[in-house]
Amino acid sequence: MGEKPSRNLALELARVTEAASLAAGRHMGRGDKEGGDRAAVDAMRLVLNSIDIDGVIVIGEGEKDHAPMLYNGERLGSGNGPQVDIAVDPIDGTRLLALGLGNSIATVALAERGSMFRPGPFVYMDKIAVGPGASGRVDLDAPVADNLKAVAKAKAADVDDLTVVILDRPRHEQLIGEVRRAGARIALITDGDVAGALMTAWPNSGIDMLVGIGGAPEGVLAACALKCMGGEIQARFRPRSSEEAELGRRQGYDPDRRLGIDDLVAGTDVFFAATGITDGQLLNGVKYSGTGATTHSLVMRSRSGTIREITSIHKWEKLMTFSQIDYDLRT
Repeated sequence: MGEKPSRNLALELARVTEAASLAAGRHMGRGDKEGGDRAAVDAMRLVLNSIDIDGVIVIGEGEKDHAPMLYNGERLGSGNGPQVDIAVDPIDGTRLLALGLGNSIATVALAERGSMFRPGPFVYMDKIAVGPGASGRVDLDAPVADNLKAVAKAKAADVDDLTVVILDRPRHEQLIGEVRRAGARIALITDGDVAGALMTAWPNSGIDMLVGIGGAPEGVLAACALKCMGGEIQARFRPRSSEEAELGRRQGYDPDRRLGIDDLVAGTDVFFAATGITDGQLLNGVKYSGTGATTHSLVMRSRSGTIREITSIHKWEKLMTFSQIDYDLRT
């Protein structure tokens, strides 16, 4: 792995996710997923390039030939400073933003060069995630009822006190039935399983566990956040076809391997930031006014274990005199 960062880059990452949220938030409820994503990507790239890092995107939006925006392998930053891996999800919940629904956030993470896991050809993972109160108590291969009992015991609670977040997909019909039979409550989400994983570790979110199949890139981003927060995530690839599984094997992957948090991000100095775009259980969304906007962010660093909750007030009159991003669309 490369040179370890010496300064708290998480505070600089807050500017990155704030910029993405301010730009994308204008598209809330307009039904334009691509427009919102493009605005977030452009803002995120611009601010990342102003930071003194030598960064390479490991978790982005596909390879260069297939994604015009923040592609895997793209180099970002000034080129000076520590060599880092970068994971981005400019909008975790693009559909949520397009429909004006809650829990859409902008996220970015950094870690030492060579420390982030590359999912390769795999798109999906089977996951289980919990916060620090239940870290070390769950097992991806155990029945969900057993995991619920273990989490309840760790939290000195009953199973019917727990709430499990699950993506609302037909593939989870059996899983949802098992959780219901075990007696736990369920919070179904339509998108945004990075936010769902973060909720398991955030006090007063009301979420105790995330289970089910979600995006593989999102699993790495969630691992970065949970490493900072003291939580846990376990995952295993879920190939969509035998051809995908065989392609992974040819590239050196074991599709059957269970991945822990240190497999997904091996770095010891991990930085993560998230800013709300629409209101949610984790973060408040962007609030615009005639003179500016307010954003709500979480920024964290694994080395220190510090988690900061930041409310920022942005004033167009001053910001637009030097910003290259047109946050105030009337100008």
